[in-house]
Amino acid sequence: MSALFNFQSLLSVILLLICTCAYLRSLFPSIIDRNKTGLLGSFWKLARIGERKSPWVGAACVIMAFTVLFWT
Repeated sequence: MSALFNFQSLLSVILLLICTCAYLRSLFPSIIDRNKTGLLGSFWKLARIGERKSPWVGAACVIMAFTVLFWT
């Protein structure tokens, strides 16, 4: 089943995108910051969410890890 039809998989993909974009922005800020509009602007927005809401994103990642490991 694809990640679009399974809610838990969709949340996992979104959390991984947020964490990956925030990490890549910390390593290479010029690559993420030059594309703030359009399709590539969504990566900039995900990086901003990861930076500003980092305690909440981290908690969501830990909760998702426990549900993937022990719930399913």
